[in-house]
Amino acid sequence: MQHAGGAPLPPPHAPGQPPHDWAQGTEPERTTTLRPGAPTAGPTAPIPQPPAYQPGPPRPEPTTAQLPTPPHPPAPHHAVAPQPPGQGWHGPAPQHASARPPSRDTTGHVALPPGGPVPLPQAPEGTGATTLAVLLIGPAGAGKTTVARYWAQHRRVPTAHISLDDVREWVCSGFADPQSGWNDHSEAQYRLARRTCGFAARNFLANGISCILDDAVFPDRPVVGLGGWKRHVGPGLLPVVLLPGLEVVLERNAERSGNRRLSDEEVAGIHGRMAGWYGSGLPIIDNSQYDVPTTARLLDDVLARTIASPPSW
Repeated sequence: MQHAGGAPLPPPHAPGQPPHDWAQGTEPERTTTLRPGAPTAGPTAPIPQPPAYQPGPPRPEPTTAQLPTPPHPPAPHHAVAPQPPGQGWHGPAPQHASARPPSRDTTGHVALPPGGPVPLPQAPEGTGATTLAVLLIGPAGAGKTTVARYWAQHRRVPTAHISLDDVREWVCSGFADPQSGWNDHSEAQYRLARRTCGFAARNFLANGISCILDDAVFPDRPVVGLGGWKRHVGPGLLPVVLLPGLEVVLERNAERSGNRRLSDEEVAGIHGRMAGWYGSGLPIIDNSQYDVPTTARLLDDVLARTIASPPSW
């Protein structure tokens, strides 16, 4: 309560007691009226007063050694120096910047990339970027040279097409024309052409270039056929048989020209011998009703499955 001058007014004193001398700081003597029957210390026993406050020595300020130990040790920080008496204790010194808790996107001093959903793995499609060597087998007129070249041209990785007929025709003078029949001279040139193709395939593969070869390999002549290719190229060679129906083979052979066109009897005889590949365990593609792009896609699918489980040959 204040008066107009703004100074605080003394509290009102109790009735029947002298006013408190606030200027002197003294407490008026108090008397207590006892209830009837209450024990007393005497007829005029005064009420005991608490001893006057006496200022004692200054209490020592707490130090780091007197602080209670937390259940878990705090992060390392600079030591806290004891405070001089009278200045009070204001807690430990601020922690060093390196002792601050890491943020959510860092661990130590290495920033982590933002997280995201993990995509589902994609199923492999075709041979992809695999470096491989393929031998495409088929009779004359099966379309193996055309399919092999198309497959090699549309792969995503470097791939070479090695045609046995092309290499065989490198011999200009003294060429053993297959239309003249099979003899020792023609067989020697076939062996030489296969060995040359095998050398080229190994060189391509050693430099990271896939290759596909094509040849009319007979199942009943493993020495000059599949066995010879395996010796020249290696055990990793993947053979696939391209075998359409006889009518399709005869029709396609009639469209050929030069020394690559055979008689119908020869075509039928070769096609009959190629039927021996059925039951051999080698993959066989009947492309009687397929165009070249579709056949090449089927070839790639067959090779992808063959890589996963190579045949025993």
